[in-house]
Amino acid sequence: MAKKTDFTGQSDDQLGESLGNLKREQFNLRFQAATSQLEKPSRVREVRKDIARIKTVQAQRNAASGK
Repeated sequence: MAKKTDFTGQSDDQLGESLGNLKREQFNLRFQAATSQLEKPSRVREVRKDIARIKTVQAQRNAASGK
């Protein structure tokens, strides 16, 4: 099982960049799955969970700053 990435130590800009990269990867994985070329089906789930982790950290930071 892959190690969970800790996103809490990243700045807001780094989180945004990581989120963009993960969404791009998720898009590519969906295309691979649709064309039956997906090598690691488990990666789809990992990417989805990492996106959720980043959004959770962003939401916590927004709530803490009062936005």
